[in-house]
Amino acid sequence: MSAGDLSRLRAFVTDLGGLIDAAWDDEAWILSDGAELLRELVSADDWLPPAYAAPDPARYRQYLLHCDSRERFSVVSFVWGPGQATPVHDHTVWGLVGVLRGAELSQPYVREGGVLRPAGRIRRLEAGQVEAVSPRVGDIHRVVNAHADRASISIHVYGANIGAVRRSAFDEAGRPKPFVSGYSNSTLPNLWGAAQEPLA
Repeated sequence: MSAGDLSRLRAFVTDLGGLIDAAWDDEAWILSDGAELLRELVSADDWLPPAYAAPDPARYRQYLLHCDSRERFSVVSFVWGPGQATPVHDHTVWGLVGVLRGAELSQPYVREGGVLRPAGRIRRLEAGQVEAVSPRVGDIHRVVNAHADRASISIHVYGANIGAVRRSAFDEAGRPKPFVSGYSNSTLPNLWGAAQEPLA
């Protein structure tokens, strides 16, 4: 895929910022309208620069694409090598996941009486599809690349600077292990490069 034009991502970030300004702390509104914005972004696979789409043979990658200056939201590309998976984990904030390339399998979990158990069937998300997570609608899951022979990429949006949020992964007994994910990259795509273009 080509690196494409970052105007798609720039428009998404701008529109999502406007939505959050309008919705304030109305999570249902943010998830509903934000899902439509993310669905539009992942409907075309022509904009993600290769540096933020590179898999790692050892583990999945989490590339920061944008973080709001007030850390109200962040946009991240998750790159899954063949068969790679997360542990069971939570988020603690609202989030939206949209598949850009390939497909992923998401197994939700719930905690009942101190016991963590699978909740319902594994969901398969194909390119262009979006799902939500949050403590209100379901916050714990495990994600696997649905393909054993190629990478998959999903674009995630969270209601915080997710790489700095203290969260938990869970072992087979449901015991939490705190972690802070950080990011796989140290540079960001230049979303505002259009400002450098000469005026007509």
